[in-house]
Amino acid sequence: MGCGASKWRDPGVVRQGRPRSVGEVVVFLPGLRVPRTVDFSQSLGDHLDKIAVDRLSALRATVVTMAMQESAMALKPRRRTARHGGSGTANLLQALEEYLPVLLGLVKESSDLRNKAQFVWANQEDDAEETSMADAWYEVLSVLHLMAMVCFLQANSLLLPRSYGDGHGPRVSEESRRATVDVFLKAAGYLDCAVNQVLPQIPPEKRRALPVDLVEGNLKALSLQGLGQGVDMQLGLAIDNPKATLAVKRRLACEMVKYWQQIKDSIPELPLLDGWAKKHTLFVKWKYAEAKAAAYYFHGLILDEGNTEKSQEMAISSLQASEEFLKESKRAAEAFHSTPPTSRMSTPFGTTKYLLDMIPKETLSKLQDNQDLNTQERTSNTEISRIIRPPPPLPDFPLALNPEEYELPQLNPLWKKEANH
Repeated sequence: MGCGASKWRDPGVVRQGRPRSVGEVVVFLPGLRVPRTVDFSQSLGDHLDKIAVDRLSALRATVVTMAMQESAMALKPRRRTARHGGSGTANLLQALEEYLPVLLGLVKESSDLRNKAQFVWANQEDDAEETSMADAWYEVLSVLHLMAMVCFLQANSLLLPRSYGDGHGPRVSEESRRATVDVFLKAAGYLDCAVNQVLPQIPPEKRRALPVDLVEGNLKALSLQGLGQGVDMQLGLAIDNPKATLAVKRRLACEMVKYWQQIKDSIPELPLLDGWAKKHTLFVKWKYAEAKAAAYYFHGLILDEGNTEKSQEMAISSLQASEEFLKESKRAAEAFHSTPPTSRMSTPFGTTKYLLDMIPKETLSKLQDNQDLNTQERTSNTEISRIIRPPPPLPDFPLALNPEEYELPQLNPLWKKEANH
């Protein structure tokens, strides 16, 4: 394979490990990219002290083993809720964090070790089953991506309903929803670091050979997904808080629209014949429509507080738009869950549950109250006119959530000893 990059795909063969079903999904992640075994003693044995080679080998072997285990567990729907988000993902994240400071020694300034080892990772969204590249920065990029996806896996587990033995049915607790905001911001931070600190280190010809999983647009889209779903959690908590004003809820909903619009603009062209890639596209469509449903709903409620005929008309058109976007989001959600690998819709909570409960009732009630004002022709007593008018523009708010700042760690002290040698 030399010093370049290569992709491998066996045409006509179903990719190994591709699941048929992945259980309940609240947070999209395209499986886990798993590293393949690398023999550092062969590629680095003549250039590094044996202690350093053994340390690198041991840390990476741990990552390979744990990533394979977690990937398999993540794709087993019956056991997913019982285990994920617990010690397995936490241990994998810790293993990756311990591997990174040692790995970075291969790319330090004046190092001639960067292109010595060939790193191979299994892909999830790319046409190619795996991508091999003789560049340690590719390994760093892959590690950061995996760290972010492990965070998404933890967030999904936190957002699945649980029984608390208190006489009430399974639910997603407020504590879990608050905790996921931090997890989402951490994931976004890893991906932001990947885009701004690691990708620029990879030469253009190698960047063109990266799998679609790791291209800049996809990394940005996943980082923004973390922020968008973080705002979704904040909005759900605001909805449950009687002290939160309509203005606060509208602002959060409008911010959510902007995040998902940016995701839609950033996401690269994905190979839609592939299950994960198609699900990814449908997830964005689902959440973007749901965000617009929320924004137009709260915008409509605020406009309804106005006393003029114009404000009443705009309120109705906003509420009708929210109802149409809610229907669109439900269709996209159904398409998402039915696309292989199939998944199940979790019990609605937070923003989603509120919208499903309130939008149809609020829109119908408003249409009934304003029948004479908004009907172009008389209807019977049993029908309500639904003249759809273009909704007013949503207000534009600056985005408040940002990725948690993450910097690549300092080199492991092992490399100081190596330099002395």
